[in-house]
Amino acid sequence: MKTPTVDTEKVPVVVAQDAIFVPFILNGSGIDYHTNDNIKFLKNSFAVVLPVSDSVSIGIENLKTFLIANPKQKITITGYATSDEKNTTSFENLGLARANDIKKYFVSKGLLASQFDTKGTITDKWKTSSDTLLGPAEYKFEALEAAPAVSTDEWVILKDKINGDPLILHFNTNKSSDKLTDVEKQKVADLVKYMEQVKDALILAVGHTDDVGNRDSNVALGQKRAEFSKNYLSKKGIDGARITIESKGPDEPIGENTTKEGKANNRRTVITIK
Repeated sequence: MKTPTVDTEKVPVVVAQDAIFVPFILNGSGIDYHTNDNIKFLKNSFAVVLPVSDSVSIGIENLKTFLIANPKQKITITGYATSDEKNTTSFENLGLARANDIKKYFVSKGLLASQFDTKGTITDKWKTSSDTLLGPAEYKFEALEAAPAVSTDEWVILKDKINGDPLILHFNTNKSSDKLTDVEKQKVADLVKYMEQVKDALILAVGHTDDVGNRDSNVALGQKRAEFSKNYLSKKGIDGARITIESKGPDEPIGENTTKEGKANNRRTVITIK
């Protein structure tokens, strides 16, 4: 599956020619964000200087969006400290303490801690402004593994599975419900998976009713049931434009309309791949 690309906003920064800056860079497969501002630390301190700038905050929000779309992505934060700084933390070095405080800040903004590792490095010097270190950290994105190629035969098999035992949504009289069993939820998952991979595939949702009331009313009711099913699948991520609906009303019963159970079986929508 192609890794979705996050739309990033590059914030223009006007910098004087003698200004000192270290860019904040988030660069991986699917994300590329740069700004001349950065996360800052006071000399000898492990704590991120707050508040961070708007341009850095935008980058963090872009990173959050990217990581939600790529839950297997891991990033290593490497924090830096200079050799003349004092480490008063319990971490091995001040650079590692800074990396962990950046991670803690990211988590406070809704990013998952499990997607970050941390390292610390001591260096002879770093760019500073007065007593403030400018962006003493780097972010390394692990390469995402490509999704394994799947043969066409697999999708043929999945389509046969879907149509051989189709998703059938049942309805109470004049009512609809989206409370699905585990088996039905798996059938929905199979539909979503198939539609993601077979781009020209279409779904057919056919509404049915029992024979209570007149036929015209039941045909309209069957159409509403098919429409409900279409909306349900759309919420699960299937493009509604790829779902065709129709109604058979009471014309194709699968149960006896003389019994309560038979009528319940007839109130249904059958969902298949066209």
